[in-house]
Amino acid sequence: MIGFYSFLFLEKFLMLLPKNLRRTIFIFLGYFAYKVSKRYNKVIRQNLQFIYGENVSEAFIQKTAKYSFKLLLLNFLYTMENRYYPIEEIAKKVSFENEDVVKKAQEQNRPIVFITSHYGAWELGGAMISSYLEPLMIVFKKMKNKRFQNYLLSSRAQSKIQYVERAGATRGLLKQLRSGGAIALLIDTNVNKKQTVTVDFLGKPTGQIKTTAYFARKFDAVIIPVLIHTTDDATYTVKFYDAITPPKTDDEKEDIKVSTQMQTDWLSQEILKSPQPWFWLHRRWKNDYPEVYKK
Repeated sequence: MIGFYSFLFLEKFLMLLPKNLRRTIFIFLGYFAYKVSKRYNKVIRQNLQFIYGENVSEAFIQKTAKYSFKLLLLNFLYTMENRYYPIEEIAKKVSFENEDVVKKAQEQNRPIVFITSHYGAWELGGAMISSYLEPLMIVFKKMKNKRFQNYLLSSRAQSKIQYVERAGATRGLLKQLRSGGAIALLIDTNVNKKQTVTVDFLGKPTGQIKTTAYFARKFDAVIIPVLIHTTDDATYTVKFYDAITPPKTDDEKEDIKVSTQMQTDWLSQEILKSPQPWFWLHRRWKNDYPEVYKK
């Protein structure tokens, strides 16, 4: 308890600082974490060597690792600022690209399944979509520290984001889609194998979440891929990609697999095009290839 309240005191102090100074502090903390965290630097190396091969260059590994820690701290900074600044103030540094794909689905009165990833400033991207285009429902993983969990969820709630806990999330998501609303799901997380179908992800057979394909089929929902991009880590573009139209035949099981592969192909392509912004700190393949993390 003392630790959490000490954190809130530190937060108030940080929020009194000029924005540029506060941002510089968080970037420095990201660099510091990169220098001292042997555990997560090892995970990044293991992931990169698994995808790109054992001979992947050391320069690429270090560049990716340094940026991964920077992104992690900047995401936390945006979570903090979202509790203090009006959403209109935060939105000044964000633009939308290809938002017509969202408006088209809205005009058709169809529910929307946004698929996204731990890529770039994902916390900021979700806040902008939910505040300005379509209120979202997301899934969160229960945290050991309940106070910090409530802290994180209260930040997201400022952006009209509703949330359901992963255990038993299906009921809430079904209700949201049944009412014509929108959900946003991260499709790059490591989940229980019962919830996955094996597809090709970044060139590796991988268990991938199939919930998005199932929901889209059940509710005739529009699957819209979305990522947030930046060139300077100061201004951002939330980019919506063309809607994915999965097959719908009498073979539901195969249709869901094909739909999941279509979603995964999109994400793989974007990660390989620009790999640094992806969350390489995550042990994504610990269920499919546990030996990767035992080196």
